Amino acid sequence: MNRLPPLPRKPSWAALAVLLAFAVGCTSDADPNRGLDPGGLDPIDGDPTQKFRSIDGTGNHETFHTLGAAHTPLVREMSSSYADGISAMAGVSRPSPREISNALCAQKEPTPNALGASDFLWQWGQFLDHDIDLTEAHEPEESHPIIPEPGDPFFDPDHTGQAEIEFHRSVHHSASGTSEQFPRQQINQITHYIDASNVYGSDQDRAESLRTNDGTGRLAVSDGNLLPFNTEGLPNAGDGGPALFFAGDLRANEQVGLTAMHTLFVREHNRRVAELAAADLSLSGDGLYERARAFVGGLMQQITYEEFLPALLGPDALAPYRGYQYLVSPAIRNCFSTAAYRFGHSAVSDTLLRLDADGNEISFGHLSLRDAFFAPDRILSEGGIEPLLRGLAAQEMSAIDVKVVDGLRNFLFGPPTAGGLDLVSLNIQRGRDHGLPDYASARFELGLGEVTDFDQISSDPDIQSTLAAVYGSVNNIDLWVGAIAEDPVNGGHVGRLLFEVLRMQFEALRDGDRYWYQSALPAEEIVEIENTTLADIIRRNTSIGDEIPDDVFHVN
Repeated sequence: MNRLPPLPRKPSWAALAVLLAFAVGCTSDADPNRGLDPGGLDPIDGDPTQKFRSIDGTGNHETFHTLGAAHTPLVREMSSSYADGISAMAGVSRPSPREISNALCAQKEPTPNALGASDFLWQWGQFLDHDIDLTEAHEPEESHPIIPEPGDPFFDPDHTGQAEIEFHRSVHHSASGTSEQFPRQQINQITHYIDASNVYGSDQDRAESLRTNDGTGRLAVSDGNLLPFNTEGLPNAGDGGPALFFAGDLRANEQVGLTAMHTLFVREHNRRVAELAAADLSLSGDGLYERARAFVGGLMQQITYEEFLPALLGPDALAPYRGYQYLVSPAIRNCFSTAAYRFGHSAVSDTLLRLDADGNEISFGHLSLRDAFFAPDRILSEGGIEPLLRGLAAQEMSAIDVKVVDGLRNFLFGPPTAGGLDLVSLNIQRGRDHGLPDYASARFELGLGEVTDFDQISSDPDIQSTLAAVYGSVNNIDLWVGAIAEDPVNGGHVGRLLFEVLRMQFEALRDGDRYWYQSALPAEEIVEIENTTLADIIRRNTSIGDEIPDDVFHVN
């Protein structure tokens, strides 16, 4: 497949106008004294002269100090499509998300991808996602449950007609959703930047709780060089209790493969601290911490742009890096976090392989995805993180298409009649909650042309006929559904719409970050980072050796 040409770029004056609009909308909702006006862009928020990036993301932009900071709104690259133009759920005339999930997305058998990509592709994608966006439920709750059809074999097996799949609308800026000029805008509760906030946190309290605070600059660990436990009762997904591991992002326990990644990068921080301390005895604990943090953030960026994105999008997908761009907003787009970047849910495998050094299944066995959610004991008592990391490198991920495994579609976080969820339904409902435009409108707004027939979406006749049967019209298709149904382009795994949204967002995250490693770190550290792969980080922080390939994003 040929490389796609980039879409036309906005001229500088337009870029400035967009940046100003983003900045005005990017003031924090965490502070009641700051609203949706430029007064929230107070120079005291962050110090743009500081050598190291702030924990909460403030001070990155030299003028708009809260741009990309935690607790600032997601921004819109596309028009909102609320039913009332302000805040009411979109898609009121569309089918129930669960009906769409059952008709289109049930994966009856394994569907490995055609490019030899490993499970590390989706696992890095999740780890990275938890570095750049988090939008939890609004408080007080705004319940808008998903209604399965009577007799749904998983969610209403007794044909009660009363079943519901729990859903709560997202947290949004309190000053938004008041008029069509200020429609509801959802909040990103962590820093928008690729800055390893999933390792270090996005607020000072969490950051300090993760440190040993003994003058060494190290991050805290528990026995076995594993993550510390949540003994201080800080926010943590799951039950939040002390039995769960504690990390920079509160979702670290969601499934054990993700937990393994968090553990790996805490170890890398402490390894780097030891290296720095041995090389320069004059460095303070804070100096060691900040220098190691900047290095680990650089590794996150390097792996994402030189290993993950080429494996996902195909070759030369992004424009070359030209240095920090003052007029580029790094803010996370709503269409990215709420639809496009959820492509990975289709790639997840229903079983996590757990392998020994010889490539054999460990005595505890492989692990069903449904048994891997919020299960730190699977790491504590069943062989640590090494078997999981070997397994991620050895198994081909599922193809990125409309199909999603049962572990996510019927057993997310538990059995379906005991609190379990359907991630496909949640994705569709979340897009409606955020007022995302339908698929055809999104393509048109991105300059990708009109879609008038189902055969323009996918070359697969079964997908065409199912989309037609479920939606009736191409103008009704939810954005996430249409995006994952498209045929892949550019020798990668995703279709044209996903390709464009992902390229747009990742170029912005890189170009709009004043602390991007290639602009902010010393030359010798840049060289070191650029000569480091994810395989290198695994090998120097675990007992794993050459049983994994040098490129862990592809099966050997």
